[in-house]
Amino acid sequence: MPAEAFDPFVYAHARRREIVWMSQNTNHLVPPGPATTAVREALEERRYEGYPYAPGLAELKTLVLADLGLPADLGCIVSAGGTEALYMLARALLAPGDEVIASDPSYLIIHKFIELSGARPVPLEIYAPPYRLTADRIREAIGPRTKMILLIDPLNPLGSGYPPEEVRAIAEVAKDHGLWLLNDITYRDFADRHTLAYPFHPDRTLTVWSVSKNCGLAGLRLGGLAAPADVTKAVGRFNTNDLGVNILAQVAALADLRSKSTWIESVRTTTRHNQATIRAAVESTPGTFLPVYPSQANMFAIDISATGIAPERLQETLLKDDGVFVRAGNYLSPKFGGRFVRASFSNPPEQVAKFAAAFPAAVDRLRAGAVTPRAA
Repeated sequence: MPAEAFDPFVYAHARRREIVWMSQNTNHLVPPGPATTAVREALEERRYEGYPYAPGLAELKTLVLADLGLPADLGCIVSAGGTEALYMLARALLAPGDEVIASDPSYLIIHKFIELSGARPVPLEIYAPPYRLTADRIREAIGPRTKMILLIDPLNPLGSGYPPEEVRAIAEVAKDHGLWLLNDITYRDFADRHTLAYPFHPDRTLTVWSVSKNCGLAGLRLGGLAAPADVTKAVGRFNTNDLGVNILAQVAALADLRSKSTWIESVRTTTRHNQATIRAAVESTPGTFLPVYPSQANMFAIDISATGIAPERLQETLLKDDGVFVRAGNYLSPKFGGRFVRASFSNPPEQVAKFAAAFPAAVDRLRAGAVTPRAA
């Protein structure tokens, strides 16, 4: 019988209290007080016994739109994470034969949803400077079946950010061709600056938001879609959460959004410090480099291709030997995933320091031929 394949998530979850979790861009820097207090109060009130208000708490929608700087009368869907909103809008707005201009690397679950709708993603290769899409490349790629442009800003996994003039140019391309513009802004709060696409193409821009990363609530699964009311109504037809989204998630998100102004700058400051720590470790490791620095998100892609080490091997040895969980790039890029690992850094500095000490040593061990990580 062949040996069972190693599952890093089974391993890491079983040891979650001792693992430095840098594999899923989760945020471990938000003060826990507001969210945990709100959840405790909801538990004490036994709000879990009843269904929540199906469209979502009105104050939550108001806070989300205000936080993004979007019009207060814009339609807003509350869903079980931004991922569910992405699924709904793909099913609602795409049809068999449609094409969506995207990128490689990318957050490939969106490509999967496009395909489930019978449409086809058209990924433009961006694993080279400027490590992002440009309006000119998008314009050249538009064909008779193009229906949508996918603009992830900042971009998972590279951390690339789009300057205001490029966001405007891409939005104008979409507007000129009557295309939907899917603006996934999950990581916007980590950026030095961020420009929404909505003001430049308001009728057909789909702004997908999430509190998983900025508010550190990934485990509660809450996000949504902001778009014109007629669009959110059409997308809402594919909402399977007809009895509402988890009430504990909603009250936690409310609490964090209310208090966000008191802690978000500290989160940004710490992530910038952590970026510098990781950069020093990478620069000290021959054969590795950061394609994008500084990152405008909370993650880096670390290129290890010149070491000759497969990303999956480095992922496993860091996890088993050092208790540091990074992510192999294969699930983020069909063509380039074998070149990099992704490491997020919205973690306490001492955890990032542990990565910085472990990374060069792990690369040295693997390059020297120590191919099998120590046993669990």
